[in-house]
Amino acid sequence: MKLSHSKTVAVSMSLAAMSLLAAACGSSSTSTSTSTSKAPADITIGTTYAATGAYATASMPEFDGLKLWIKLENKKGGVYVGAYHKRIPLKLIAYNDQSSAATASVLYNQLITQNKVNIFVSDFGSVLTAPAVAVGQAHKQLVFDPSGTGIPFFTPNNPYIVLTSLPESSIWPTPLAQFIGAKKIKNVAIVYDSNDFDQSQAETLKSKLTAEGVRVSYYQAVPTSTTSYGTIINSMKATNPGAVLEFGFQPNDTAFLGQLQSSGIKFPMTFTVFPGQLFSLFKSQLGKSGLQYTYTYATNYSHNYTSVSEGLTSKALLADIHTYYPSASNAPGLLGYNAGLVVQAALKNATSLSQLALRNALTKVSGSLNTVDGNFKINSEGAQVGELLPVGQILPTSTSVSLKVVYPAAAADASAVYPAP
Repeated sequence: MKLSHSKTVAVSMSLAAMSLLAAACGSSSTSTSTSTSKAPADITIGTTYAATGAYATASMPEFDGLKLWIKLENKKGGVYVGAYHKRIPLKLIAYNDQSSAATASVLYNQLITQNKVNIFVSDFGSVLTAPAVAVGQAHKQLVFDPSGTGIPFFTPNNPYIVLTSLPESSIWPTPLAQFIGAKKIKNVAIVYDSNDFDQSQAETLKSKLTAEGVRVSYYQAVPTSTTSYGTIINSMKATNPGAVLEFGFQPNDTAFLGQLQSSGIKFPMTFTVFPGQLFSLFKSQLGKSGLQYTYTYATNYSHNYTSVSEGLTSKALLADIHTYYPSASNAPGLLGYNAGLVVQAALKNATSLSQLALRNALTKVSGSLNTVDGNFKINSEGAQVGELLPVGQILPTSTSVSLKVVYPAAAADASAVYPAP
């Protein structure tokens, strides 16, 4: 049942168009033969987005990045579909899940069972991707997952998911752990949100640091809804850590850094996840004094890829984002655009529009597909393993702050300042 508060954006299919698509693709979303059937009038992309709520600041630019890819392909006459040896226009069906996993679950079901979309793209992050994974597996519909990186999503018995634009979250902190080791930091404090995305990072970091003899003197899980960190900051200070690491989503990171600033407490190293992804937002929220010398993941939005095998170069992408969707001028915008490029590669190389044919096509291009997001490489479970996020530090300039890559050395464009002044 379609929810009354949901909003369809872009172009929704008419009932007649749905009938034509059903005739072309079969009544099931997993129809297996296109070689002898008539090409569909369009390829439908179905997704949800969060226009309001906790995830809106990241969901909306990711959604705009996907829309940018659709706009650019349709300017060429549509996306190239290898099974039909022609370009076919793209149509987008999207609903507002309002940052609610329960609402997203209902809408994901609607996209598959009522709209019968060809391509199914999940919303931002692990919390809103989790229901898409369950729905996709139940209906045997491939989930193109831009940014839901939780470990439980990727299992040997589920071929219906591909992580398109970020590495699986358990490997995110690998360079971070190496950086802490390189700085000979012997005592760290960790607080993390109790969700798949943040918990997997915290567990990986703790495991790697412990193996190297680093003491994890404070290790605490908090609800994802947490916005009060005063007591936690004081408890961390009592352990005299050489590094403090907070793994959360954007609202958590904003609250943590803001309350750290107001407390007057300074740590030799402070790390949070999202400033590197939503740098402009964090600058507007916290200013120079609230961000300077803190650390974060430096995403591929900070890099300049001049040679790609699919899609735009970094310079061309930035120009088009500023022209069409300025709100996507950040890492989530890149993630959404890159998800479109992975869809593009699947459609280009698949022998049919069946969901497993699309999945097999991505296995075929794994390791050889290079985009503005780096090297697309997936393991047998569909998890992205081709990218490792470098460590960035936010350094002061004469008037503001700038995000610089400080580790590893091969990617660095600045030297880390440790301990922070």
